[in-house]
Amino acid sequence: MDFPLDAVDELLSTTRSVRRRLDLDRPVTDQVLLDCIDLAEQAPTGGNQGSRRWLVIREADTKAQLAEMYRDGGGRFMIDAASQLSGSGHPNEKTMASAAYLAENLERVPAIVIPTIWGRHDGSGRPGLFDSVIQASWSFCLALRARGLGTAWTTVHLQKADDVATLLGIPDGVTQIVLFPVAYTLGTEFRPAPRRPAPEITFFDRWGWTNETPADGAQAMAFGPGVSVEIDVDVPVGALWKLVTDVDLPARFSTEFQGGEWLDEPGPGARFRGRNQHDARGEWETVSTVTDWTPNRRFAWAVGDPEDAAARWAFELEPLAGATRLRQTMVMGPGTSGVTAIIDQKPELEARIIAGRRAEHSRNMMRTLGGIKALAERA
Repeated sequence: MDFPLDAVDELLSTTRSVRRRLDLDRPVTDQVLLDCIDLAEQAPTGGNQGSRRWLVIREADTKAQLAEMYRDGGGRFMIDAASQLSGSGHPNEKTMASAAYLAENLERVPAIVIPTIWGRHDGSGRPGLFDSVIQASWSFCLALRARGLGTAWTTVHLQKADDVATLLGIPDGVTQIVLFPVAYTLGTEFRPAPRRPAPEITFFDRWGWTNETPADGAQAMAFGPGVSVEIDVDVPVGALWKLVTDVDLPARFSTEFQGGEWLDEPGPGARFRGRNQHDARGEWETVSTVTDWTPNRRFAWAVGDPEDAAARWAFELEPLAGATRLRQTMVMGPGTSGVTAIIDQKPELEARIIAGRRAEHSRNMMRTLGGIKALAERA
């Protein structure tokens, strides 16, 4: 059977967490919920065990009590945080306002659905428990979206799981997984969310090994082989920008990079010189050009000709809650370099040469990130 891929792709890419656009006044029938649960139950099940159970809460007093537990479990924090962030322009302002809206109005949704499963999650990794119910729950979200309904995946109630179990009569030995506020949506047009593209977050054969274009298992310069490493640093983004833009700093941690210096005032289009040394290739210098200078977010540069770079590098700073995920990436080519010169001499060893170079970069890049982390957290 051929599926209409455009429709399927739109369903998968626009099934969003819906809170402020839930229609709190339009009824939702039991039948539509049961239809969606039937579809969700077609999800793969570990050991083919039918251990999932679904709770649908409609009764007004029960929803009100459940909503209070939700607020006690974290909803009031969201409400307070939304109030503090209102009008601040903070990156989390809209998300927190949406979460607060749900916390304030949870009892008003037509139905609350809680997927559960027989068994206790003990961290053993045994199949048939968490893995089975998570995929079924996502299928439930997709089935809702296809019918003009929406929901939000929330686990705040699990902070009060024992109280919720007492309220709803959930027996011992059953694990609550997630809580879904279910309603028709106000409008059905939703957009894909901004996400990093697959080539940046997909690794091939080794952790951190990337390809700019599909390589179908090959390691070749034609596919833009690269490396991506990252580390969480327990300081805010602003405390890292000065460190990552110090072009001489990596020399303290790398076994290859010997030092760097700015040739221009640091900023967009600025150039800096780097000195390098390698056991097999001797010493050499490069001049790089800044291709992206977004303060507190991204510092990227091209080695050599920016239009035909020998390699392209970047530091990326992703804000977390009071911390930062620091990422360094590099892509070989498309221009000539010491690596391409070696490959030209021994083209039959191209895959091995690239793999070796990737491994060297991975080690040096992780040393650099670890060193920056230590400096930042100590400071």
